[in-house]
Formats: sequence, structure tokens, C-alpha cells
Amino acid sequence: MRAVTVTPGVPDSLRLVNDWPEPAPEEGAILVEALAVGVCGTDHEIVAGEYGEAPPGQERLVLGHESLGRVLEDPTGTLQPGDLVAGVVRHPDPVPCANCAVDEWDMCRNGRYTEHGIKGLAGFARERWRLQPKFAVGLDPALASVGMLLEPASVVAKAWDHIERIGLRAEWKPKSVLITGAGPIGLLAALLGSQRELSVHVLDRNTSGPKPDLVRALGATYHTSSVTELDLSPDVVIECTGAPTVVLDAMCKAAPTGIVCLTGVSSGGRTINFDAGALNRELVLENNVVFGSVNAGRRHWDLAAEALAQADQSWLTSLITRRVPVLDYREAYARTGEDIKAVLDFTQ
Repeated sequence: MRAVTVTPGVPDSLRLVNDWPEPAPEEGAILVEALAVGVCGTDHEIVAGEYGEAPPGQERLVLGHESLGRVLEDPTGTLQPGDLVAGVVRHPDPVPCANCAVDEWDMCRNGRYTEHGIKGLAGFARERWRLQPKFAVGLDPALASVGMLLEPASVVAKAWDHIERIGLRAEWKPKSVLITGAGPIGLLAALLGSQRELSVHVLDRNTSGPKPDLVRALGATYHTSSVTELDLSPDVVIECTGAPTVVLDAMCKAAPTGIVCLTGVSSGGRTINFDAGALNRELVLENNVVFGSVNAGRRHWDLAAEALAQADQSWLTSLITRRVPVLDYREAYARTGEDIKAVLDFTQ
């Protein structure tokens, strides 16, 4: 069968292999036919050789962690043949740590977790794959063309879940959220903010293209100024760019008792002048919280599936700016600077 693979750590090793082995039964009882995989910045970095880890004893890693497939067989009865399904990316470590032991693998404490298409597990960019039932997330049939958005939506669902848990420390009735960055994570964060009936503000540097209209279609407000220039004191800030200046400005922007969630990952290697004392004073005197969030647990995948099923399907479809057939796989993994979400399509 066909599979899109790389040799981890080796730039320009992206290859379509036509005789990749069928998934081993040990991978899981549920056999799935691939429909599509989404492509994100993590994939670009792995293709560039910056990181990635093949399964034990293998030289190449199958890419793809934003999955969408259709069940071919499930002898466990968890799903039915024909059901849409996505695979949870992270699996618990073998020790396991205290969190992995209770299936909170997104909060792994010793770093020995594995991840499909990233770290130690074959990804979903292959024509067939297998899942264990607890890592198989069934999807509403209406999501047949956009279900690969579930993985980034699960990251956002976790962020909102943890924001709301932190909010329970006091009487807290948030009214507004500022989201920095209008990529897939930022736009999906805005979607979940609008579903919570908050006043949603999205900041991004793009002044043209589809992003402003996508934000406005949610009933949200689109901004292109700097964070410091915004006339806002949001109760919640979700930072999705990882840009150091934006991160630090966002940390200072929240209202008293506000919560700032950092989801963007900075590349590092850059220093900027910043008054750390002023930041400390503001966080302490205003009872603000800043925390980081990455990956997602099973409950977040389920919450994300509910959120996508409730969303306007035409809006979700608009997030996908390119659908690329498998034979043209290199195009799917090429950075264009104009994409919101590129998708590798296994049905073409």
C-alpha cells in the first residue's frame, strides 16, 4: 500500500512508498481506510529534518497525525464498518507516569509517550491503518470532508477545558476572549469561543485573504494592529503564534483575574528587551494566570468532535485551502505562505 514517509533527521527525505507493509494486527483491532490527513507546521519541521522519531527497529517514519478515515472492520463493536473515525495522536508511555496511568497521556511527566507520525509510531498518511478502541474517535457523518480538523480542534478543546477549570478558582464569568493568530488553531479557538457566546477578538497580521472573512462569519472582530494597540482588556487570551513579542504582550493584556493560555511554540534563538519586573507585578497584583497547553486527552477529542458537529460545515470547509492528491504529495507538504490548512487526499 502507499505511504508518505521520511527518514527522521534527514532533510529532503520525503518519499511516497508504494509497497509499505499492511498495518500489523498489534497496532489495534480496528482497521481503517484512510480518507485524508491534514498537514501542519509540525509536519513541515519533520520534513525539514528538525525532529521526528521512527518506530523501534525502523528507519523511516510514516507521516500524518491529523487523520480522517472510514472503518473497514471492527471486531470489538466499538464502531461499525463505514463509520468515520480519527485516531488519537499521543499514546501513554510504557512505564507509565502517574498521568499516563489514568489515560491523561497529554500530561505525560517523563516524556516517554509516543505519537503517530511524530515520535515512535507510524502516522496516518498511509492507505490503511489500525487503532485500539480507546484511541478511535467516531465522527458525525456530516464531517466527511473536514474530519481531519479534529486533531487541531482537540488541542483547542483542551485549552478551553483547562481555562474553564482554572476559572473555577473564583467567581468568574468571562465575557471576552482575545486570540492572537488566525491559523487553524486560532480560528478553531475562535469557533469554540463563539460557541461559548463570548465576545471574540482575533488578531492577525494578514489584511487580505480568507482569514478576516472567516473571523467575521463567526460574529467575531478581526484586528491587524499590535497587541499593545488594542483597546481591550479580555478575560481570556489564547496565544497561538509563538512569536516572542506577541507572547509577552499577550501576557500583559488580560483583565484582572484573567487567564492567558499559550498554545503557540516559539522557535527560540531570539532575545528581546522586556520589563520582567512589570510583568511580575501585573500578574501578581491582578491575580492573573499564564499557562501552556499542548496535545489533548481523550475527553478533549470527544469535546472537539461535538464542537465540530455543531459548527457550520461550510465554515469548516473554508478552512481547507488546498486538497492535494496522494500522487502529488510533495505539493501538500510545500509551504506556500497562503494556506490555512492543506490536506493530503487519499480518495483521489
